[in-house]
Amino acid sequence: MKFNKWTVGLAAVGVVSLASAARADEKMNAVQTALSNTTLSGYVDTAATWRPGTDQNNNGGPNLPQYAFAKNDGFSLNAVDIALDKPEDESPWAAGYHVEMMFGSDSVPAANFGNSGALVNGFGSIRQAYVTLRTPVGNGIDWKVGVFDTIIGYESTSSPLDPNYTRSYGYSIEPTTHTGVLATYKVNDMLSLSAGIADTVNDNSTGFGLNATSPVESQKAYMGSIAFTAPDSAGFMKGATLNLGVIDAAGFGGTFSGAGNTTSWYMGATLPTPVTALKVGAAFDYLDIHNGGTAANSTDDSTWNIGLFASFQATDKLSFNTRAEYLSSQGNGLYNNGAHPGNAAEELTVTTQYNLWANVISRVEFRWDHAEHGNFFGANSATGAANRANDFLLALNLIYQF
Repeated sequence: MKFNKWTVGLAAVGVVSLASAARADEKMNAVQTALSNTTLSGYVDTAATWRPGTDQNNNGGPNLPQYAFAKNDGFSLNAVDIALDKPEDESPWAAGYHVEMMFGSDSVPAANFGNSGALVNGFGSIRQAYVTLRTPVGNGIDWKVGVFDTIIGYESTSSPLDPNYTRSYGYSIEPTTHTGVLATYKVNDMLSLSAGIADTVNDNSTGFGLNATSPVESQKAYMGSIAFTAPDSAGFMKGATLNLGVIDAAGFGGTFSGAGNTTSWYMGATLPTPVTALKVGAAFDYLDIHNGGTAANSTDDSTWNIGLFASFQATDKLSFNTRAEYLSSQGNGLYNNGAHPGNAAEELTVTTQYNLWANVISRVEFRWDHAEHGNFFGANSATGAANRANDFLLALNLIYQF
């Protein structure tokens, strides 16, 4: 074994022995080998938002639209995301890991039905942390064991992956994070299957914390999804995707304590068009709350949402992204109260993205939300009660990725 001159000099005066130096060097080499395939990535997500007509709130609460991570006027640090990855190699028994920490107001996973007011003063948390394993069965089964993102949804908790700055109502009623085991099998280039089991009490990410398992052994979340991808032979439809998924959470005890199961159904598609720069998409979410939302409500409640998406890549740096949604809620669902059961809401979002700086996503976004029955936005200057059926947002969003 070769030693550098500094190590030989220390050994000559008796400070270290060559044997100990050799053992230390072997340990360092082992650590360096283990870390050589590990990558560091992440992003910093900041924004400035303006909601016209919200000066008179009389400390009556935010009265924000009930979508995930909605914020009042002002400046915000949405998220600082840091991830370490060691991907699987091509060997039959490959292994790896993913560790992702998130800090900031969006670090709290989205609660069902947009409990966004509680997210403004968010905190740091483990976003994801799982071991990846491959077993050589057929084409190979890939496993995630630990904390991982949900298998359904058009949008992501990672802002850089979304076409818009604000989140959709569909995202707000979906599970976002699971603690459990997920298996994925790629049948061929067109078809992929996933199935898993997870803890129930945090599958809808309502802030119960890591490993907050249910004391009832049968209360688990079961999930499955199918993903189709159009082959090269599909012409301009090459790369089109269709995703179907379902998650059933037994005995969910979160926002709707005392209720039975919740079942989340999802269908989403992304389609190219004959115009190369234009892509369109659609997503349908159906959240079924069995046996009511509260112990006093024995009937089933449900909320469903349909979203339409379009993205036009004008240049390498400039793109335009739009989203339109219709949300319908029954019983104790979103946008309901005693005076207006079975309410509905719409939203329209238009986003212009221009990446002027290297590694920076810069967006300007306009959003309009409308509740069909009653006032759910703003605040009366005397009572603090909501006094508007419409809410408008103008936002500037900057994200640096590394």
